[in-house]
Amino acid sequence: MTGYTSPSLTNAKRLVVKIGSALVVDPEKQAPRQEWLASVAADIAYLRKQGTAVTVVSSGAIALARHTLGLAGDALRLAEKQAAAAVGQISLAQAWSNALSAHGLVAAQLLLTPEDTEDRKRYLNARATLNTLLEMGCVPVINENDTVATAEIRFGDNDRLAARVAQMTDSDQLVLLSDIDGLYTADPRTNPDAQHLPVIETLTPEIEAMGGEPPPGYSSGGMRTKLLAAGIATRSGCAMAIALGKTPHPLRSLLEGGRCSWFLPQNCAHTARKQWIAGSLTPAGEIMVDNGAVTALQQGKSLLPAGVLGVKGDFSQGDLVEIINTDGIVLAHGLAAYDADDARRIAGYRSTELTDILGWHGRDEIIHRDDLVMI
Repeated sequence: MTGYTSPSLTNAKRLVVKIGSALVVDPEKQAPRQEWLASVAADIAYLRKQGTAVTVVSSGAIALARHTLGLAGDALRLAEKQAAAAVGQISLAQAWSNALSAHGLVAAQLLLTPEDTEDRKRYLNARATLNTLLEMGCVPVINENDTVATAEIRFGDNDRLAARVAQMTDSDQLVLLSDIDGLYTADPRTNPDAQHLPVIETLTPEIEAMGGEPPPGYSSGGMRTKLLAAGIATRSGCAMAIALGKTPHPLRSLLEGGRCSWFLPQNCAHTARKQWIAGSLTPAGEIMVDNGAVTALQQGKSLLPAGVLGVKGDFSQGDLVEIINTDGIVLAHGLAAYDADDARRIAGYRSTELTDILGWHGRDEIIHRDDLVMI
């Protein structure tokens, strides 16, 4: 990795900071860590004075409500989680508002669900709101809307939500504050030979394999979801850092050269629409392709029915699907030109045969290259 310069917060124009429940909530008092939040707010105020617009993605609502609702230590049912989120979100928003207002900053609360980032119109609406808030000098404080998200349709972690927010706001840097100071070749808690990786140029399969199981406690993420977030962020041209967050003033520490792992942004020229396609978290289906189609896709061509080996899912025309090879590796995301049933009917056939098969004239491609992004 030598020869590559790590990004620096001093150069950030727009920054997203993700903060997990374990950092926000005092586990003994089950209350906000007021002094720590005050230090982060001071860091944000400093960055704002340097010209950096900051967005916060903060967990902690459910954890804050456990004591209030008498749910401490219990495994929560979905309805209880939703109720706890409704109660705790008030405390979380108030804690951030108090901390930021001490520095003359206005907090703005946004609650997002996966649908708000996966549906194109809702994505653009959320994007417009965020951009307006940043232009007005506010500090958006974002969390997943756990009060309405179902068990099947939710982020489940704020790492990937933060990456999607970074993409929405055209941020050039994303910082995931964690209980560890970056990515290691193995878990340093159990392996004394684990090596810290200060700069990750590319998310190779070897790097992705370093993601482990989520840690115990409040956190629902772990290193695996952080690496997934890195994929979303870096494909959008955003650098991402994993940094230690437990100590006071964690952002000031990064500004002063504190140890972390930086994931370098990819040099891609994707449009905003293609960035949205690439960053999708909940594909509606899956299309398996043969080796000839893989080669064609790598050359920037559309996906034709002749190269399709199989179709999974129940998707409609225009829905986002994954394209995989015969080994099950995800190659691309794209918007389907046919619904799942019709895609299955024409799979493996030449484009000139489609009208006879379907009884009507459709597109020659199952996914046009303009609607497709290699991952």
